[in-house]
Amino acid sequence: MQSLGELLSRGLSLPFPGPVIGMMLLLMALQLPAVREPVAACANFLLSHLSLLFVPVGVGVMTHLGLMGQYGVRMMAVIVLSTWLGLAVTVLVLQAFRGQRDA
Repeated sequence: MQSLGELLSRGLSLPFPGPVIGMMLLLMALQLPAVREPVAACANFLLSHLSLLFVPVGVGVMTHLGLMGQYGVRMMAVIVLSTWLGLAVTVLVLQAFRGQRDA
């Protein structure tokens, strides 16, 4: 779907990136059982091995412990602040959409 999205994006000079178009095509294709079932099987496999994806992050943190000691408090502050800011924006957008729907 991503390749098809890239072809459509470049071939038709669309203002959207190919991966975005590919995700929209995948969303539409997931309505078909012939697409939904293999994607679900692959997703379940990846989710069952999700913990392996955290290994490189852990190794990276251990490799740069000096930087963590030097900038750890600042990084934690940025992570916490950006998380709360993202949550707040999400809440405000959802409330705006909910208000439009109720009107």
